[in-house]
Amino acid sequence: MTLRKSLCGVLIYADIYWASEKHFAGIPNFTMTFSIRLCLIVMPCLCLSQLLNEYSWNNNASRPKCTYTFVVPQQKISGAICVSTARFPETLAINRSELQELKEELNRQQAEIQELKKLVEVDHDVTTEMEYLRKESRNMGSRLSQLQTQFLHEVLQRTNETTDITHGGNRGLNATTEVQNLASKYKDLQEKYNFLTSVINNQSLTIARLEEKCLQNLGRRQADQDPDHKQPAVGSPTDGKLEDGSEIQSDQTKEISNGKEFPTTETVSSTPDVTVTETPKSLGPWFDCYEALLDGQKSNGIYLLKPPLGNQVMQAWCEQEAAEGGWTVIQRRQDGSTNFFTTWHSYKHGFGNLDGEYWLGLENIYWLVSQGSYKLLILMEDWQGRHAYAEYDYFRLEPESDFYRLRVGLYRGDAGDSLSWHNAKQFSTLDKDRDSYTGNCAHFQKGGWWYNMCAHSNLNGVWYKGGHYRSRYQDGVYWAEFRGGAYSLKKVSMMVKPNK
Repeated sequence: MTLRKSLCGVLIYADIYWASEKHFAGIPNFTMTFSIRLCLIVMPCLCLSQLLNEYSWNNNASRPKCTYTFVVPQQKISGAICVSTARFPETLAINRSELQELKEELNRQQAEIQELKKLVEVDHDVTTEMEYLRKESRNMGSRLSQLQTQFLHEVLQRTNETTDITHGGNRGLNATTEVQNLASKYKDLQEKYNFLTSVINNQSLTIARLEEKCLQNLGRRQADQDPDHKQPAVGSPTDGKLEDGSEIQSDQTKEISNGKEFPTTETVSSTPDVTVTETPKSLGPWFDCYEALLDGQKSNGIYLLKPPLGNQVMQAWCEQEAAEGGWTVIQRRQDGSTNFFTTWHSYKHGFGNLDGEYWLGLENIYWLVSQGSYKLLILMEDWQGRHAYAEYDYFRLEPESDFYRLRVGLYRGDAGDSLSWHNAKQFSTLDKDRDSYTGNCAHFQKGGWWYNMCAHSNLNGVWYKGGHYRSRYQDGVYWAEFRGGAYSLKKVSMMVKPNK
């Protein structure tokens, strides 16, 4: 307050001085000049002190500001002037709201700086990646140049081999023509075979009737030679025996039907001029291996089969010794000699070797089991010599229009049930995907099967020697309930037989 009062007094003095200047015009100029100089020197210093005190008061307590207005006539200033070199605080003219805005702006700028740092780090990573990509691009460019050169070289070689390929194509066309001719000849032979079969049937009936007449004539001749001997009646217990005790088989007079028995001759008589025909074993074809067994064929081997509704004769391996015999083998794996990773056409018509590994063919299996009620038997053997089996009391396939959909019945056995999960599923191959999986199970499992999503059994997979195998997928010959999906079995056979 004292300083403020002093400053006000100085200002009053200056006003009085300037006001009385007109009345005291006679005062020397020196006195007036000195007074003006004194005011100019003292006034800024006092004003600066007052402003500092005002600022201090405003920060320490809320006190009203005092504003001063100075009106000074223009004067020519000469001499020394007091100028303060002290620096004013930067926040001298800033209030609280402006300070808060400055803090917020500072925080925003700091956040932007952090974001820029992150962008700089990302840009550094991107730069490093770009350098790596440029290097890879240069390497790829070099590799592409090499491949282009190699490609041009191969094109030149292929151009030189065009003539050979053309000749090979011609030879392939010729071979195709020959195959078609052979197929036509095979069809002709099959028709001739059917015709000969009917002829043989007629001859067999004729021979049977002749045998019956021969026996009757033989009996009459013996009765003429021995008048006291009474000829036995046909069909009596002594029918088929000569007087001296030599026997003639009673089934020689049996009628031969369906073209399954072919006669040969064998001399069996008591007199040199009597020749009796004995009926031999049949040569087929049979409906299935069970009928061949009933016809006296009790040895394992390849047999001719022709289901009554089928349109052609087929060959199959008959298992006549295991499990009471009569089994028609439709699939067999034992040494890996046959590739089962093949197409729909091969699985439909069959492939492989009948005395080794083979697949009978979906079409043949369909006609075979369509004759009646059939059961399925699967025999398995691992690489330690352990055997297991799985039997299903019903087995049937739907026609090709339904992609040979599988139908199996109840299970029994000691291998575990790994086929019922595939029941009612269509057959799938690499080129005809019919499974329930989004991908192609035949591609992953390397075979053809009634895949679901994908398999609990895969008996047409890859035959891995030794059992345990390492593969990206479970593509071995496995039965999951027996040895698991990562174990490829040593031997497997699938066979069917009528339910009798």
